[in-house]
Amino acid sequence: MSNSPLLDSRADEGAAHVSEVSDGVFAYVQPDGTWWINNTGFIVAGDRVVAIDSCATEKRSRRLHATIDKLTKKPVRTLINTHHHGDHTHGNFVFSEATVVAHEECRKALINEGPPETAPVAGSGTWGEREWGEIRLAPPFVTFTESVNVYADDLLCEVRHLGMPAHTTNDAVVWIPERGVLFAGDLLFNGGTPFLLAGSLNGALEVVEMLKRFGADVIVPGHGPVGGPEIIDEVLDYLRFVREVARSAHAAGLTPLQAARETDLGRFAALSDSERLVGNLHRAYAELDGGPMGGPLDVRAALHDMVTYNGGRPLTCLA
Repeated sequence: MSNSPLLDSRADEGAAHVSEVSDGVFAYVQPDGTWWINNTGFIVAGDRVVAIDSCATEKRSRRLHATIDKLTKKPVRTLINTHHHGDHTHGNFVFSEATVVAHEECRKALINEGPPETAPVAGSGTWGEREWGEIRLAPPFVTFTESVNVYADDLLCEVRHLGMPAHTTNDAVVWIPERGVLFAGDLLFNGGTPFLLAGSLNGALEVVEMLKRFGADVIVPGHGPVGGPEIIDEVLDYLRFVREVARSAHAAGLTPLQAARETDLGRFAALSDSERLVGNLHRAYAELDGGPMGGPLDVRAALHDMVTYNGGRPLTCLA
């Protein structure tokens, strides 16, 4: 695994850097990995490029496209979305020549949420004013329900949904078995607090455990540095922590916000965006009340509680 000096633009604050994690397989990592600052990836093989996710803003997505162009003049013919959230899909339109592939529910959710100014998460003001750019929604137009194989020349990329809501209802991973590389999307955060408001705590516990079955040597998380299988156990530890907090606080009659305020995060205090605990508890409470995995929640109320937990200040976002 190595960083490409040609593409390393960390001299620009918040700019991304590229790691070649296997021959022709690149992780595009955007520091600092907090709200709306995601990772993407791309595979250069044969006469084309397969890309994995776009970025939250027009500027960041065009920077990603320019980075690929700097490395290779081959066109991006396929773009895989790991889920519908805007930090992974807003920039799809920049890749106008690409076939956009994702889970069927990813397409539905992206269309339902709409552009940043109307989406309940992006447009809530939770992160203050953002320069999204001229975003034009470009939903996936090739969809699947369980899995689909995408080939980068002869290199097989297995795009899989693992059967239940987790981070969202429509998470997909990209597994490259020949290389032992897994693009996990936001099923995994490395150094950041996992977030389940749009998905399921119970589902995430099962799905993240399933990731071990791939036997990946290299894992590209949705946010944070590239790593290995140790990322899976770190996320599972946090999810179990949330489950225990939720069970105890729910039984005591505390609201999610009250529970979060009374919780000692312990070693998880080192994770960025700790206010996500509140949103995670909203999701956990809904399931303890018998609600379905991935069922509807009052997203705006949960976000308001997260801002309150953060002292009334907008949440950290450098996008």
